[in-house]
Amino acid sequence: MSNMILHKAGTRGQADHGWLQAKYTFSFANYYDPERVHFGVLRVLNDDAVAPGMGFGMHPHDNMEIITIPLSGDLEHRDNMGNTAVVKYGDIQVMSAGTGVTHSEYNASREHPVRLLQIWVFPDKHNVSPRYDQMSLDVSDRVNRFQQVVSPHTDDAGLWIHQQAWFHLSKFDKGYSDTYHFKTPGNGLYIFIISGTVTVAGQELSDRDGLGIRDVSEVTIAATSDAEFLLMEVPMDIR
Repeated sequence: MSNMILHKAGTRGQADHGWLQAKYTFSFANYYDPERVHFGVLRVLNDDAVAPGMGFGMHPHDNMEIITIPLSGDLEHRDNMGNTAVVKYGDIQVMSAGTGVTHSEYNASREHPVRLLQIWVFPDKHNVSPRYDQMSLDVSDRVNRFQQVVSPHTDDAGLWIHQQAWFHLSKFDKGYSDTYHFKTPGNGLYIFIISGTVTVAGQELSDRDGLGIRDVSEVTIAATSDAEFLLMEVPMDIR
């Protein structure tokens, strides 16, 4: 279907730095594919594994909404705004880089790797004051439900970003299905499978596969095994 784009897990870009094993859904660092630069305002979807005690030293960002979702282990964050924090599975972290922020990310454990998704979204407001936020979520609230973890609204569930985007995390039992209804007409939906298998619009997706779909108002997701996945509803036009 012309309104869908499929990214199988094995087709992603990759980097092996020894201490860092990274998979890139979209062009990033030394990986560049002109057909895979972004999906609407979704610019980066990196699937990282960081070795014990290792990490990214202080480095800058600006004018980007950065969302970090740990999948296992403990990730230590430090930044030039004075924030020091550890984020782990069940937590979500948001950083609005705005006019500029510098931060580091390290595996807080000396024994176990940390695995995480890092997502960059183009903002709808530029040169805002940088900010940092994180929260712990009740993982049981995503069992056979769409648990909202990111939205544009400060008074809504989850954390907020400077973009008309909504993220949801779900853990579906085998055989369960539900329909996601778009919040905003014209938005697209990118589905990333963390584990398990699901069927979406006739397309079977498994571990670390991604599917972008647009020009629809709802999407039904059926779990063909126990499955965990991330839904990202995003504007398709970059401003």
